[in-house]
Amino acid sequence: MKASPIEIEERLKEVDRRIEFLAVEPAGGDALRIYVDHPDGVNLEICRKVTSGLNELLVNHTLEVSSPGPERPLTKPEHFSRFEGRRIKVETEDAIQDRRKFTGTILEASTEDMKLGYDNAVVNIPYGNIKRSHLAPETSKGANK
Repeated sequence: MKASPIEIEERLKEVDRRIEFLAVEPAGGDALRIYVDHPDGVNLEICRKVTSGLNELLVNHTLEVSSPGPERPLTKPEHFSRFEGRRIKVETEDAIQDRRKFTGTILEASTEDMKLGYDNAVVNIPYGNIKRSHLAPETSKGANK
């Protein structure tokens, strides 16, 4: 069965409402990598719950459950709001200002788009145009904050 990210998120809420589904991506062959977070951290027990909770839904796939790590995926408007002021990397589907890849600081996040400060410029990026985005580790030389 091919499950959508929405179906995966709904199933995980049934398993444990505190498990936050972040993203799913191919991990080679029939494997899927599921990124999750939890207020108490992602440990072996959380990974077990996720795997067993999704077995029925993703019957034709091998699952790899992962914590977000320092390059936490940002996939929902709430994620961008939560991390306002933080440095991120964004890749867009369509070019904006003749670019598709940006690294900068989230200046403001609304329900429809976010304002990113980068290279002494500012760009509004609609969430629907985001192909991939994640937190970017701060650099040691005066990182954007």
